[in-house]
Amino acid sequence: MTGCESQGLEEIWQDVQRSEARKPRHSRPWPKSALIAGRADRHIADRMDESSYSGKTAERLRWYLPLATAWVLEQERFILENGVPLTDVQLADARLVGVAKPERVRLFRVEQIPLPQHPELEEMKEAMKLTTPALPGLTARYGIYLRADHWGQRRFLVHELAHTAQYERLDGVRAFLECYLYQCLAIGFTSAPMEQEAIAITQRICGPALSLSMPKTPSAHVPPAKSSTSQTRRQRWMNPGSG
Repeated sequence: MTGCESQGLEEIWQDVQRSEARKPRHSRPWPKSALIAGRADRHIADRMDESSYSGKTAERLRWYLPLATAWVLEQERFILENGVPLTDVQLADARLVGVAKPERVRLFRVEQIPLPQHPELEEMKEAMKLTTPALPGLTARYGIYLRADHWGQRRFLVHELAHTAQYERLDGVRAFLECYLYQCLAIGFTSAPMEQEAIAITQRICGPALSLSMPKTPSAHVPPAKSSTSQTRRQRWMNPGSG
């Protein structure tokens, strides 16, 4: 699989697990403030707290989060070694998005976005909608995969750069995955505050999506059909000798 050698992944996974073992356990895995990255409303956090996912999902995330973190780090390493830097125009967009270190970003063009093959990460793939056939891109912090048919299209890159800015703001891959995955599992991908923030940033910089900004074509006015009685009277008036 592209960028994911099993030996390298195993080494990264072990490093992540050792790092996790040194962290103190808390009664609550993530404070509410950490779960609401960006401009999310408070009621969204309340929905996540009240959700049945609050306890059991946190425990499941604790179990497979090290493997997910290792996979993302491996993808980032591959893209940073083999990808291309941002152009001057793309660097300007990255700064508009809020990326603190845009010079570190690398892009890698693929025919299909690579996905983790580990059975343990099936839940993560479903929650983040990674299995969507038309997935245009995937951000692994400073490494960004872009599908070939979306290469060079500004709005798709800007959206992924918004996620890069979130990685930076949350100070790491593990923290980003904690926050993003928890939101997706608790209230759904489309309602997740971090995804909504990326969409809002893209629209602010690139404008609304074309399908949303296309003017409506006015429908042609069709006069109402005349009743048969009116038509008969008109015919009689025009042909007084008939009937």
